[in-house]
Amino acid sequence: MQKHSKIFVAGYRGLVGSALLRKLRALGYSNIAVGDRAELDLRERRAVDEHFAREKPEYVFLAAAKVGGILANETYKAEFIYDNIAIASNVIDASYRNGVKKLLNLGSSCIYPKLAPQPLKEDYLLTGPLEPTNEPYAIAKIAAIKMCRYYNEQYGTNFLSVMPTNLYGPGDNFNLETSHVLPALIRKFHLAKLLKQGKIEELRTDIARRPLGFGLQLAPKADGKEVETLLGRVGIAATAVELWGTGSPLREFLYVDDLTDAVVFLMSTYDYRQVGEFVNIGAGKDLPIKELAERIRQIVGFAGEIRFDSSKPDGTPRKLLDVSRMRSLGWEPKIGLEQGIKLTYESYLFE
Repeated sequence: MQKHSKIFVAGYRGLVGSALLRKLRALGYSNIAVGDRAELDLRERRAVDEHFAREKPEYVFLAAAKVGGILANETYKAEFIYDNIAIASNVIDASYRNGVKKLLNLGSSCIYPKLAPQPLKEDYLLTGPLEPTNEPYAIAKIAAIKMCRYYNEQYGTNFLSVMPTNLYGPGDNFNLETSHVLPALIRKFHLAKLLKQGKIEELRTDIARRPLGFGLQLAPKADGKEVETLLGRVGIAATAVELWGTGSPLREFLYVDDLTDAVVFLMSTYDYRQVGEFVNIGAGKDLPIKELAERIRQIVGFAGEIRFDSSKPDGTPRKLLDVSRMRSLGWEPKIGLEQGIKLTYESYLFE
């Protein structure tokens, strides 16, 4: 990519897309098209076609997706598979028909079989059953990988796919119904800390600024008892925070700015023949959810207990990516988990 190249970031409002914009602009790329959601619904073929015909991007980052944690995936199965397949097929096909030089498709580590050997090598794709709690999303992401591959093979395009591990960072989703585990933990412990400190006005402000999810709302002048009752419905109390599952699953986490550094590096340096069908991007190490929860509890400063509800699902027992291929290309992450959590919490407090 040249500094003057026309770049389209699909999904610029999301965690990855917003971080990509920051990264590209910091590097001096200024000719960036985004397309406001009110004007460009990526699920609509005509809208995507018109956008590409008008903007004529040379490079495309496909970071748009409908995403969420276990609860969201279980609740909105049809939406997860339809929306994500529609977004990917529209953007990939429009990129081919409008002569895009290179596209980078962002996937998810949930594409791998539930019980695949660890760490997860790229070769393990489609070697076993998927985790049922996120199967619709995973199938859509696998379809996008295969579309990129087959467009390359039939049409000679240069479409890359990357599979990042669990991501987090500034701009994350803190809605407790639809968020992933790390931002949900940050918010739960923060709200519990405020409740313990009796900071009802700060709690009202937080809940008014960001939805809790589950259709829960708080009256503008709610008193302390009403706030306490509402938070209790999502497992938050002044003395304890309740979390889903057993806390035993192992998860790997990558700070979003590390991911954007990796994908810009790939887009600028490699083509699909060098990368392969897709490449994993991760930190290369994982930890149990209960240990993650304890680290976040300490960083946030909540002094209460952590309780696990083992009647709720755990999801995949372990998801650790084999990142040897990415490291062989010359890239490694720079931001450790402790630093990344602190930066994310700071962004939560001051955004």
